[in-house]
Amino acid sequence: MTNNNETADREISISRVLNAPAELVWKVWTEPEHIAKWWGPNGFTNTINIMDMRPGGEWDLVMHGPDGTNYQNKSVFKEIIPLKKIVFEHFHPHFFATINFERQDKKTLITWHMLFDTAEEFIQVVKTFKADEGLKQNIEKLEAYLTENFTK
Repeated sequence: MTNNNETADREISISRVLNAPAELVWKVWTEPEHIAKWWGPNGFTNTINIMDMRPGGEWDLVMHGPDGTNYQNKSVFKEIIPLKKIVFEHFHPHFFATINFERQDKKTLITWHMLFDTAEEFIQVVKTFKADEGLKQNIEKLEAYLTENFTK
């Protein structure tokens, strides 16, 4: 995990090389029928209500926890550079997420970064929602989804 000195106390970042080409990683990240199947921590399922993949577009989803609790999520896409970058602003808790996709031959380096407004908000989200572990599980679920559905 890499941190900028000015924001180190309020950010989470993870990188992973995925054994899939950037076009496929982009597809399963940006198409609702795919992201609904891997998004979120272990044990969660999802209902994607809106996923308008363009700057200013809304992303509205409900994460269904293993205990039956529903977690409403609302975000707005801020920047979309096809096959390279997604930036969205998430509300309640408030943070910005940046996901970079970098081609590495037939693999993809994905770097996922979350930046919170304050260190206190960051600590609260990590303590309450285990956001650091959730991010790790999210990328592991993405990797498993790619492996189980697209490799022969």
